[in-house]
Amino acid sequence: MQSDAIQLLGVVNRLWEPLVRGEKRSTIRFGEAEIRPGLLRYVNDADPSLTAVVNVTRVSRMKLADAAAFLGRTADWPPQVMLEGMREHYPDIVLDDTVQVIEHSVPL
Repeated sequence: MQSDAIQLLGVVNRLWEPLVRGEKRSTIRFGEAEIRPGLLRYVNDADPSLTAVVNVTRVSRMKLADAAAFLGRTADWPPQVMLEGMREHYPDIVLDDTVQVIEHSVPL
């Protein structure tokens, strides 16, 4: 049975301002809870009193190696840059691992 409870994801403080300004409209997650379209509340990891609700519009599963191209960010995230950035959060991730690419609205 599916719960109607709002989904939750933490976000690192350095990405908080781009998120709340509506500039950050996606996130890539590995080995975390499955996210589905619908409402999602981001919680600032540095200050849990800061939250933002977005509407998840699409969740796609793919290899990490394909995520930058999928999001139109190949120039910003060549493979080694993508891998280094993701390893800040997921130390054991490799480019062949399957990730969730979560796309969402600006904060509601």
